[in-house]
Amino acid sequence: MPTIDSCQLTTKDYTILEVIRERHPIQDETFSNILQLKISSAVVMFREDIPANVVTLSSRVAYRVNDGPAETRIVAHDHMRGLIGMLLPITNLRGLALLGLAEGQSISIPATDGGLETLTVHEVVYQPEAARRERLKLAGAAAPGSYRLGGPDLRVVHSSDEPDGQAQNKVAAAFDTGFDDPGPSAA
Repeated sequence: MPTIDSCQLTTKDYTILEVIRERHPIQDETFSNILQLKISSAVVMFREDIPANVVTLSSRVAYRVNDGPAETRIVAHDHMRGLIGMLLPITNLRGLALLGLAEGQSISIPATDGGLETLTVHEVVYQPEAARRERLKLAGAAAPGSYRLGGPDLRVVHSSDEPDGQAQNKVAAAFDTGFDDPGPSAA
């Protein structure tokens, strides 16, 4: 059975692996062993905390098989249309093995010829969680717990210490766009 020092998974990725284990009977003993290894050795993190150099679902990863050239694939939940040859689903032994590994980490898995192949993460080219953090940072919302990805700013249109007449006028002014559409009932 393959071994790994540690594996880091987002809460979402961990949950997906648990669902695969619980809901889908797995006939392949090797796949089942690696799945169990991932689940039992995982350090589970929120997506905001996962290091950018760790393979997560939808990450584009450059990896090597033994001493071969680096291959780049997108580690995906399952097969998707339109990306033939680009995806490495976690329902595939290699995809499952790479999930949760950091750059420089390796795992040996059984090869189709009966031997072993060693997969080494060369580079995490793109990780959706890191890209999201970068967008938040650029949007100026990098504060912990802030999940807003831009959009219109909110403004106070009513304050509890204003007389009711002024508050109603402010609310009306906030929603006044200059466009008077009577709606579908007028048709």
